[in-house]
Amino acid sequence: MTEKILILDFGSQYTQLIARRIRELQIYAEIVPYNKEIVLDDNIKAIILSGSPFSVKEEKALHIALDTIAGKKPILGICYGAQYMANYFGGKVERSQKREYGKANLADFQQEDPFLRGISPGSQVWMSHGDTIVALPEQFELLAGTASIPVAAFRSKSGAFDQPMYGIQFHPEVTHSLEGLKLLSNFAVDIVGCKGNWTPGSFINQIVGELKEQIGGEKVLMALSGGVDSTVGAALLQKAVGDQLHCFFVDNGLLRKDEYANVLESYKGMGFNITGVDARELFWNALKGVSDPEQKRKIIGKAFIDVFEENAARFKGEGIQWLGQGTIYPDVIESVSVHGPSVTIKSHHNVGGLPEKLKMKIVEPLRMLFKDEVRKVGRAMQLPEHILNRHPFPGPGLAIRILGDITPEKVTMLQEADAIFINNLKKYNLYEKVWQAGTVLLPIRSVGVMGDERTYEQTVALRAVNSMDGMTAEWSRLPYDFLAQVSSEIINNVKGINRVVYDISTKPPSTIEWE
Repeated sequence: MTEKILILDFGSQYTQLIARRIRELQIYAEIVPYNKEIVLDDNIKAIILSGSPFSVKEEKALHIALDTIAGKKPILGICYGAQYMANYFGGKVERSQKREYGKANLADFQQEDPFLRGISPGSQVWMSHGDTIVALPEQFELLAGTASIPVAAFRSKSGAFDQPMYGIQFHPEVTHSLEGLKLLSNFAVDIVGCKGNWTPGSFINQIVGELKEQIGGEKVLMALSGGVDSTVGAALLQKAVGDQLHCFFVDNGLLRKDEYANVLESYKGMGFNITGVDARELFWNALKGVSDPEQKRKIIGKAFIDVFEENAARFKGEGIQWLGQGTIYPDVIESVSVHGPSVTIKSHHNVGGLPEKLKMKIVEPLRMLFKDEVRKVGRAMQLPEHILNRHPFPGPGLAIRILGDITPEKVTMLQEADAIFINNLKKYNLYEKVWQAGTVLLPIRSVGVMGDERTYEQTVALRAVNSMDGMTAEWSRLPYDFLAQVSSEIINNVKGINRVVYDISTKPPSTIEWE
């Protein structure tokens, strides 16, 4: 049995960080939409109510029947979750005169409590709210405030509920709350009683057992990309079902320079039953004249499925019924919004782009893991470091790094420019200091001068970011001399490009990829 903390998501930009921090404590945390029907089985040890962009005082506030879960499991409300808790049980929540956003310090500790054990008076926390709790319900009591607000932390009174309830106005999940991880540990370990035994090894044992039961004696078809996600996913499937797994590596015409040959070579000796498939013309023809990024993703998703189904037919009589995918948790989170499809950030070709009438069932061994957790699992399985350290590469490939329509000529141009960027990162020992890097071909031309001639050619943007899990990212501070070197090499060696720019946007508000 895997102990689990359930996080009810009310739409906060920080919700995924709550899960990340809980998992750092080696406790499995799972995010579900606030309005999803849940069964509080023995695996669920506690519930966390996330923040939200909404106010509990608005007509469009997001609601749950809190009394149906109160007292059944320990509950921690964060920001909106705390305000909702206070408002629901009869306290008073008011709109603040001004939004409180930024650093604050805990003060006025009212009493001893396991939740605040080891927390320093004056500890820095991070606020992001427009409502303030001005009066607690009678079933609750104050733990701490700040200089700006009277209620920063509170708890249910002894005996008020069968299980304790806590609320905090600030966000312990962000790094600006300096002792936030300690607070979460106090709740999850000391109060809830979680053992903290969710490790890479325990995950491997659990998922391999689940895969054996799920797949049985049927066959699995899986595409490999050369990246960490698909490789670790295939390794788990191979461990579970052995030679029932058939792997393909598809050249979709949207790979990096020489990637097709290099990836097939890298899998030699790993025991995968792998076949290379040249499908460049299929993808290029399907994408011809298409500029909309969502349409590109869905076309590529369908084309991948078409290729898989066509190649599955090669194994007549072997009963291939499953399609394995390297879907990871950020793909799932970004493709499913608590507010419905209208605000989904983007479709992922391996989540939102699948056709409704798929002839194979889907198996996704990594669906609940963040990127860094996938790498930890790979290391526990002793997979090669050159694969585990490979930068993430989008499933749709260069199609979403070519803004506008796709042509073979544009693909070649971008491949050459990108190879110069990536090879220089490796040459100057910067590759492993960057989480993800790539080059984007922009749909604009600009004037340049080469020799005595005027040029009117294309622009590429270099993108390099640092991140833990891909859900948030900071742009990488690459040396100016390095960027100048890369720019010069691209302009001098790639025909058709006369300008190079560097993207210094963070996620959020930007995304890592441009499309």
